[in-house]
Amino acid sequence: MSKKSWHLDRRTFLKGLGVSCMLPYLEGMAMTNFTTFAEPLEPKRLCFLYFPNGVALPPEESVYHKKWNWFPTEEGRNYSLSQSLTPLEKHRNEMSIMGGLSHPFSRNVLGHMAGDSFLTGGDLRGEYKNSISVDQVAAEKLSKYTRFRSLSLSTDGGVGYKSRTSTLSFNSSGKPIPSEHRQREIFERYFSPNGGNTSQERKRSLNQGKKIVDLVLEDSKSFKNRLGVNDQVKLDEYLSSLNEVEKQLSRNEKWLNIPLKDFDASLINLDIDPTLAPEGYVRSMMDIMVLGFQMDITRVMSYMMAREDGMGFGDNFPKIALGLQGHHTISHDRATGHWEDWGRLDQWYAKQFDYFLNKMKNTKDIYGSLLDSTLILYGSACSTTHNARNCPLILAGGSKIGVQHGAYTQFDEKKERLSNLYVSMLNKLDVETVSFSDSTGPLSAIL
Repeated sequence: MSKKSWHLDRRTFLKGLGVSCMLPYLEGMAMTNFTTFAEPLEPKRLCFLYFPNGVALPPEESVYHKKWNWFPTEEGRNYSLSQSLTPLEKHRNEMSIMGGLSHPFSRNVLGHMAGDSFLTGGDLRGEYKNSISVDQVAAEKLSKYTRFRSLSLSTDGGVGYKSRTSTLSFNSSGKPIPSEHRQREIFERYFSPNGGNTSQERKRSLNQGKKIVDLVLEDSKSFKNRLGVNDQVKLDEYLSSLNEVEKQLSRNEKWLNIPLKDFDASLINLDIDPTLAPEGYVRSMMDIMVLGFQMDITRVMSYMMAREDGMGFGDNFPKIALGLQGHHTISHDRATGHWEDWGRLDQWYAKQFDYFLNKMKNTKDIYGSLLDSTLILYGSACSTTHNARNCPLILAGGSKIGVQHGAYTQFDEKKERLSNLYVSMLNKLDVETVSFSDSTGPLSAIL
């Protein structure tokens, strides 16, 4: 087949002074055989968002139960949300709330250790023996379509240490895969073809405040003339997203040299200052994730928004954002305002999830909304501190993958386990799976 003038190579870039910019998949790339990338009819994606230390679950006799209990009041489609999850009310038809699921091996270990096995279901009792995480099982199959196998993100970076990891991802040998957290480095590494090896020209332009969009603008104008109408709209949307992400990163970086008063720096594994508003920090990482899905650089991502046991930058989110104590302290405190404070923090996390769902819903590739083709699992490895049962979980997205949402289901832990959900999720992504970790089969409902 000969290459027509309007055919685009899958490796096409926009170029400017000292910078090249990868492009999302465009219709003009669909009819060329000049690429090593396999291209399915429609992409399917997988994403995990994690928060630590469980959620507020005031007992039924508590005056705080109706207001701040994380799980809904009744099962089925007519459930009512407490204030903990009210930011997600608008997404009822795009999500399923699940209770009762957990990993049997984790139920009797120290609760914070359960974070290590959230995506693995590994047996960490006695000798620490973890196993491959579900995101990496999916990446093994889905990476043949993309430039990068997967993207493992966190607020702290690296791997942490056994029983207190700062990553959700583990390889086939059960070894932790280092997570990435420096947003500028992530942005430069994954959204330029040189793999993050920033040229001297680009460094100078950064110092002068020039943005990637500005540098590639002239190239984009001439390139746009070669595109069809749909691809022109797609290019404009992509450049707009790119610009918004970079503007937020520039705002973040202004805080790099401003110290935080009364802060224990020994718990930080970051090169970004905690005085930055946590909401802006978390959302800028989410913007990067959405942009990555939009550009189809990978189809598998995980984001550990904060670490277990009061470790790392994320423990200070409630201090800075809400004027409360640290996350771990809130989860242990039994003072009068305990449930109120914890519920407010749960609500704060739900607001960030709402932001991510909105971005995924309103960002489109050539097939439509990213949310419709992405399975997103939001949750924690514990229900409350040190209790690795009844994990609070919300599955969202995937309407084009065949997921029917809109209900709250409380599963019987004697019959179902979290790994069963992972089996079902993998199969929805066309990653044919009979078993994963300690699963007993696919989940009996939801998927």
